[in-house]
Amino acid sequence: MAKKCPECASTNLFWNKEKGEIICKDCGLVVEDRMVDFTQEWRSFDSEGAERRRRTGAPMTYTEYDQGLGTEVGQKGDLFRLSGKERNKFYRLRKWQYRISTAIERNLKLALAELKRVSSYLKLPKSVEEEAARIYTLAVQRGLVRGRSMESVVAGALYAACRRHEVPRTLDELSETSGIEKKEIGRTYRFVTRELGISILPSNPADYIARFASALKLSAETQSHAIEVLEAAQRAELTSGRGPTGIAAAALYVAALVHGEKRTQREVADVAGVTEVTIRNRYKELLEKLKLEKDVKKVKIKRR
Repeated sequence: MAKKCPECASTNLFWNKEKGEIICKDCGLVVEDRMVDFTQEWRSFDSEGAERRRRTGAPMTYTEYDQGLGTEVGQKGDLFRLSGKERNKFYRLRKWQYRISTAIERNLKLALAELKRVSSYLKLPKSVEEEAARIYTLAVQRGLVRGRSMESVVAGALYAACRRHEVPRTLDELSETSGIEKKEIGRTYRFVTRELGISILPSNPADYIARFASALKLSAETQSHAIEVLEAAQRAELTSGRGPTGIAAAALYVAALVHGEKRTQREVADVAGVTEVTIRNRYKELLEKLKLEKDVKKVKIKRR
C-alpha cells in the first residue's frame, strides 16, 4: 500500500535523499524528516577497496563456538611485531583468555571442529552444517550432552539437520564417518529431537533415487521410471513402515531391469547400505502389488 500525505491524502510524494525528508509535492507538507540513510557513504572501485573500508565483520554463525562475535587477544601475525617483553605479556593474556572460558565454550570448540570434519567428509551443504551446529549448541545449553559422547551427539545433530533439509544421508554413512555405532546415533538423534521439540517428517524414498542411480551409473530414464514406481507404491501404501533406502533401492532395481540396465541385487544393496534380503523382499512386494511382472518378463524374453 502506497504512503499517503496525512494532510491532503495525496500519494505524490518526493523523497529528498540529501536532507532525509519525504515531502508532499501537492501541499508541501514534510511527511517525514531525519530519515536514516542506510546506503554507504563511500565509494569503492575494486574488491580490495571495499574490504578495506568495510566496518562490519562476518555474519553470525553457529559453526563457531562464539557465533563469530568473539575476539582473541593478539593474532600470531601481530605478536611478532612486538618486542620480546611485550610479546610474552600477550602470550600470557592469550593463555588466560583460554583458561577463563566456560565449559560450554570448550565443549563447543571441540564439537564444532568434529562437526565440520564429518560434514566435509559427507559433502554436506553449508545450510545443513549451520543447522546441525545450531541443534548441537541448543543441546549443550540444555545439558543434553551429559552422559553421552560428544561424537554421538554431533552425529545425531547432523542426521537431524539432514532430515530437516531433505538431504539424503543414511545412518550407516554417518556411522562410518563418525566411528559411532548406528544404533547409538539413532538413539541420540531421537532423544535430542524429542527434548528440543524438533518436528521432522518421515524420509521420502524418492530423495535417495538420484544418489543411488548416480553410484550405479544408471540413465535418466531409469531414474524417472523408478520415481514413478515409488509414487505408485506410495498410493498402494507399500512405503509405510518400511525403510526408505530399501524401498528406493528396490524401485531402482525394478526400473533398471525394465530399461535393460541390469544390476545385481548385491550391487544395489551395497550402494543403498541394506542387505540383499531386503532388496529381494521389497522387489517381490513391488512386483506382486503393482503387477509389474509383465514388464519384467517382457524384458527377459527380448534378451533371449
